[in-house]
Amino acid sequence: MPEFRHGPDSKLDKRLHLYRPDLADASLRGRIEAQRFVEGKSAQVISPLISLRRQPSETSMQLTQVLLGETLKVFDEKDGWAWVKLDRDGYVGHVAAAALSATVATMTHEVSTPSTLAYPKPDLKTQPATVVPMLSRLAAVGEEKDFMKLARGDFVHKRHLRPIDTGMGDYVDVAERFLFAPYYWGGKTIHGLDCSGLVQVALQSVGWPCLRDSDMQEETLGTVLATGEKLQRGDLVFWEGHVGIMADAGSLLHANAFHMMVAIEPLKVAVERIATTGKPVTKVRRL
Repeated sequence: MPEFRHGPDSKLDKRLHLYRPDLADASLRGRIEAQRFVEGKSAQVISPLISLRRQPSETSMQLTQVLLGETLKVFDEKDGWAWVKLDRDGYVGHVAAAALSATVATMTHEVSTPSTLAYPKPDLKTQPATVVPMLSRLAAVGEEKDFMKLARGDFVHKRHLRPIDTGMGDYVDVAERFLFAPYYWGGKTIHGLDCSGLVQVALQSVGWPCLRDSDMQEETLGTVLATGEKLQRGDLVFWEGHVGIMADAGSLLHANAFHMMVAIEPLKVAVERIATTGKPVTKVRRL
């Protein structure tokens, strides 16, 4: 995980470093002061999709979402909430403890379509079916008909899965599959996602490590292009608090609150509109 510091005083970024006066991640020993340092306990998400929140409350801001099968470290648990650090991108926040299992199973496959359905039987007509988003991790134990049988006991069509860490090719192609998905703060699924969530899901789907927020991505992804350099498909364009992906040399693909969805529009139009809010382009990076 890239080291990421934020703010003029270079304090550790609380989005990626778990600490407070009474308790801190043991890996921070010697870097900060805390009453006690804790080695996180491994756990795994057993719900199809959960929110990672700023505070331990259902009404607290959603920072990001955590997918079925993802692993994390639990550092504290109280009143039904767990204070955690995600393994996939290092993000820190609170999740519902009931959505976690202390038993960490070995996952074999990831969902490779924007979402899929898990059925109680290897039959597309059976009910109830559970929606499972892209990049959710599953343990397959066999095949029946056209379905993969999961260790959980349900079934997913095998065309919607791929072995973990095999990659999905062009990340821009993956991002384009999310066209018209609604804009949703902290979201990272076809049912709603934000600008940096779209970039993260697209890059993770092809095996490229990616931090969660746009300022983190601006600091760590690829190399910076010189001003005036011709853009190409896959370049990332950054503003303060926003990021988009070039679909081609002149078109920007991004989840945005103007359209309230994932949209493709001329880059020039997006630049001019966002400039009216006092936010010029800050950086362009190429992977």
